[in-house]
Amino acid sequence: MRSRLRPPGDPAGCDVLITGGAGFIGANLADRLAAAGHRVVVFDALVRPGVEANLDWLEKRHPARVTAVIGDVRDADRVADCVAGADVVFHFAAQVAVTTSLVSPREDFAVNLGGTVTLLEALRKRRVPLIFASTNKVYGNLPDLALTATNDAYVPTDPELRRWGIGEKRPLDFHTPYGCSKGGADQYVLDYARSFGVPTSVLRMSCIYGPRQMGTEDQGWVAHFLISAIEGRPISIYGDGRQVRDILHVSDAVTAYLAAWTRIESIAGQAFNLGGGPDNAVSLRQVLAHVETLVGRPVDLRFSDWRAGDQRYYVSDTRRAALILGLPAPTPWRQGVADLAAWLAAARGTGAIPCLGDRDVPLMGAAE
Repeated sequence: MRSRLRPPGDPAGCDVLITGGAGFIGANLADRLAAAGHRVVVFDALVRPGVEANLDWLEKRHPARVTAVIGDVRDADRVADCVAGADVVFHFAAQVAVTTSLVSPREDFAVNLGGTVTLLEALRKRRVPLIFASTNKVYGNLPDLALTATNDAYVPTDPELRRWGIGEKRPLDFHTPYGCSKGGADQYVLDYARSFGVPTSVLRMSCIYGPRQMGTEDQGWVAHFLISAIEGRPISIYGDGRQVRDILHVSDAVTAYLAAWTRIESIAGQAFNLGGGPDNAVSLRQVLAHVETLVGRPVDLRFSDWRAGDQRYYVSDTRRAALILGLPAPTPWRQGVADLAAWLAAARGTGAIPCLGDRDVPLMGAAE
């Protein structure tokens, strides 16, 4: 039997399974892996708007290296069939919206927690490595953080927090059904390393953005801001727009996932916060100001009440991930947002990005 722990870059190529592989991050990861010579199975239910375009793009770019399997992560037999040939699994398949979890908590639970355990059980029989896409929502809404509101952003009063951000030692505190399902899955993934020896690792992501992101009402707010501004549509913000997140370009996120794979034997059972860090910590208002510069006109903003579970301030302390995973400095956020704007403009010209129509574009301040 071939080693299950061969790292990316092996000239012979590896067999990689990406659940949710037609999604934004999954598609970027699949493209990087296929370009490096690996064989990639994209496992996706294709329920998220726009992901069919990502899958079509992947299959056209890598016809000999990308295979699509249309399926649900809750389907144990289908999952087991895909895991049987994999050298490594990257797990992105999920219900991704806080709002949807509040409407359909049972469905959210079944996909995010039930689906993850289904996948883990298939992996347990063969101890295939798993890298799991978790979320900063595992830390809750952080009500104890003392913050000062400036004109356009919330700023921590604690100078250490302001300098470094929130580290992995922060206690877990699940809020909303989405936070509970993703947080529970996060903990199951880590425990399968402890209890069963499955080489797993967890990346708790802040806000990832970049090409191939089809921002929707509840997730992917950087792209949604840009799409709305390009089309001249109004943008609704829940809260006051001073919410701060550390945004990370998808190319940097992909690098982190590959770095976790190469080090999976030494990091098994560990979680890492993954985001842009303090240098890329920006408020919604600050991003919108940059968007206005990029599109050359002001945007029409409309404000609504805060939503459940929102974090007024979340910035990842990236020191541990950078040190242990060997990550380079992330893309500066203004440069990265300009890159996404250029891609969106080009993609709309080819029809790859659907127009939003004559409707409002509500965005959760809590969006990742």
